[in-house]
Amino acid sequence: MNVGFLVFGLAGLLTLVCFMPPLAGRLKLPYSVLLAIVGCLLGIIVHVHGWAPSWIGDFLDSLEHFEISSETFLMVFLPVLLFETALSMNVRRLMDDIGPILMMAIVAVVVCTVVVGVTLDAISPYGMVVCLLLGAIVATTDPVAVVGIFREVGAPKRLTTLVEGESLFNDAASIALYSVLLAVLSGHGELTVSGIFNDFIVHFIGGGLAGFAMGRLACLLFAWLRGFPTAEITLTLTLAYLSFFISEHYLNVSGVVATVIAGLVVGSAGRTRMSPTTFEHLASSWEQFGFWANSLIFLFAAMLIPKLMAAADWQELVLVAVLFVTTLVARAIVVFGLLPLLGMTPLSTKVSNPYKVVMLWGGLRGAVSLALALAVTEQTGVPEEARQFIAVATTGFVLITLFVNGISLRPLIRMLGLNQLSSVERTIRNQALAVALEDLQGKTDEVARTEHIGTEVRDRIRAVFDASLTSVHDGQVSQMSDDQRVAVGLAIVAQREEEMFFDILKAQIVDWRMAEALLARAERLEDAIRLGGIPGFERAIVADVRYSTGFRIALRLHYLFGFQGWLARELGQRFANLMSKRSVAQRLIVFAREQITPLLGEEATQRIVILHQRRLDLIENAMQALNLQYPSYAQWLQESYLGRVAREMERIRYRDMLEQFLISGEVYADLMAQLKSRWAHIDKHPPLDIEMSAAELIKRVPLFEGLSADSLRAISKLLKPRLSLPDQRVLTKGRHGEEMCFVASGAVAVHLPDDTMIELGSGEFFGELGLLGEQQIMPDVTSLGYSKLLMLSSRDFHALLARDENLRERIQLVAKQRLRAIEVWKQFSQANAAPAPAPAPASAPSPAQAAEAAEAAGVSTPSGAGAESAEAARGTPGAGTPQEGVPPGEILGEPGAVPR
Repeated sequence: MNVGFLVFGLAGLLTLVCFMPPLAGRLKLPYSVLLAIVGCLLGIIVHVHGWAPSWIGDFLDSLEHFEISSETFLMVFLPVLLFETALSMNVRRLMDDIGPILMMAIVAVVVCTVVVGVTLDAISPYGMVVCLLLGAIVATTDPVAVVGIFREVGAPKRLTTLVEGESLFNDAASIALYSVLLAVLSGHGELTVSGIFNDFIVHFIGGGLAGFAMGRLACLLFAWLRGFPTAEITLTLTLAYLSFFISEHYLNVSGVVATVIAGLVVGSAGRTRMSPTTFEHLASSWEQFGFWANSLIFLFAAMLIPKLMAAADWQELVLVAVLFVTTLVARAIVVFGLLPLLGMTPLSTKVSNPYKVVMLWGGLRGAVSLALALAVTEQTGVPEEARQFIAVATTGFVLITLFVNGISLRPLIRMLGLNQLSSVERTIRNQALAVALEDLQGKTDEVARTEHIGTEVRDRIRAVFDASLTSVHDGQVSQMSDDQRVAVGLAIVAQREEEMFFDILKAQIVDWRMAEALLARAERLEDAIRLGGIPGFERAIVADVRYSTGFRIALRLHYLFGFQGWLARELGQRFANLMSKRSVAQRLIVFAREQITPLLGEEATQRIVILHQRRLDLIENAMQALNLQYPSYAQWLQESYLGRVAREMERIRYRDMLEQFLISGEVYADLMAQLKSRWAHIDKHPPLDIEMSAAELIKRVPLFEGLSADSLRAISKLLKPRLSLPDQRVLTKGRHGEEMCFVASGAVAVHLPDDTMIELGSGEFFGELGLLGEQQIMPDVTSLGYSKLLMLSSRDFHALLARDENLRERIQLVAKQRLRAIEVWKQFSQANAAPAPAPAPASAPSPAQAAEAAEAAGVSTPSGAGAESAEAARGTPGAGTPQEGVPPGEILGEPGAVPR
């Protein structure tokens, strides 16, 4: 066909499509149904258009000569439809309902295939394989056909997520089954359960891995294209086609799953990797691509309907009706029979009965089913009668779902009340309406006075506001409980937090890696509020300041192998994250006071502020330990943060001057170049030096003072530098006798058996008694900050003492003093625990006597190490003191006498 007429035909179709959405709205028809009607009419008219003027005749001729094959549907239109739907989905919401989604996407396809195959095989002469193939074809659901209806009637977001998620993945399942069964029908395979299962698993999981890899690769490439929005959006378009084609033709896995996963990856991670301008335009661009693809694929598929149905007889039409009923039964088995069983698994999520009814009735079929049926008609290896049956049955079935289910779905949703707001949402709506109308009424009056608008006009406009305000019931907020109001307010603030983090990314105050982590944490906080209310928020803010999984892995590798680079990077990332969170948390408190108070009232706002203040305190406490340990790095972070803010304000100022025509484009470009050069230094990220060299840390331990250089070198080879985090357990009961530790910097807390706590500071050591075989007291030891320790194993400890007599004498002296102190404490504890008359017996020393006994034991530390820490320990808040008797901390807390 002439290229000019091809373009003419496509342009004419797109022009026709432009008027479909408003026409569908006026006719109260689903958009997909109207497309099917128009497509059928075009399919009939193209064969009888001798009456038409020449230009209309040429247009219809071009449509008649379009060669629409199944490969065109699957390769040209399907990747765009899948990618567009996946790109717009919230991955976290998808994962919340991954159980029912996979149930409907995989199990439902298998059930539908089997039920349809067995039923039609019993009443038709076409054979089991043909009937199973038909079942696999009609198992695909069309998201566009049903989600458009959901959006029109205002169906809940979760219901939309369930149906969209099902349709994204069940295409892959049905196409995998379709491929295996078509090969069997063509004589190129055998029908076995294991063969079908293995082929499906390979196709499904392999496609997912391929799509994930290509999606992540695209996200990395976005960094090379930053600043070129058209190139970035083009890359997403090519990704949709490449992920589909490469997976299908080179990797022999599911291209459908690959395209879906690639779209989900770009939708979740891409917004932090792309330039902010690109991501804002990405959704609208793909909405346009999806509109074109969906409209054209429906029109082309519907144009084939008259041709496919032309040879249908009444027996085949009866089988179509049986097929429709059978698929409903199969879907009901899954929705009402198998979904409740999901509650017995970790994937359980409750799906209400109204949702189940809509999911049952909303399984509309569309272009994908027609494309698969068309592909069967193109297979010469399939018997003619089988091709005819599959084409007629699929076409008739698609028409029934569109015209019966599609037209009745909207009334069904309204009848079940799924398009209505909940009582809480209605209350919030009315309160928001009242706040907005009161504010707008005042601003409208001000505009009227400024513009000298007449009193009569102002009164009429004011009457509109007054009538609307009167319709809002006073005191609606009071219909919610206090906890409900606080939970609603926390959810609003959480959504605002996510936007703030995205604004920080757009302002280039943080890089994409940090933005990705911050946005993920904000989404988790919002989920915690949605699922757990106030208690969920309280748990989430505690979890928010915990160390990430990557950090814990890096710390574990550091303890096992001494690796420091990854740990240093994770520490620096945590430092920067906490600083960004602190900045946002401070602004969120201001936001709550200014915006939430008019909406939810003073009392609820105050509770929200208190909860967020507690969160801010947790962040401050987590930062304080880092600030004290790494003051230089903290100073650089503050400089970098302030410099990035200043750079963004300068950039905005120049852009405003350009938009107001105060400067020319050339001047603007020069100013931006100077800006980039001026602030280049703030993007240079210095590494966090955690100073973990054994040779350097040994110098901080007084016990090693005076040793020869050879001895120090030998010791440095045995000691393993380790970093301990705040509240991390350093030496637990199960590890006594395996190693001892020297505190090079920082402090640790020794938790004694009577619940008292003693603090050890720089230069002190603990664990030596266990290595000497004296395990009379085995306390837990935790780090009080970011402490730098030197660890010595049992084997190296004994080798070290055998090698250096001077060091052995020093350690043994401290050990003897500590053992003597332990004996004094034991005697005192036993005497104090026995029943005693008023005058204390001689065997039960008084606290003063016990203290004197400890002093008489000659308890001291070489070089006076630890005196300062022990003094701090006795004044440490939180050190427990039993009501009766004297705790061991007071006896053993003399300088150097604490059992470490």
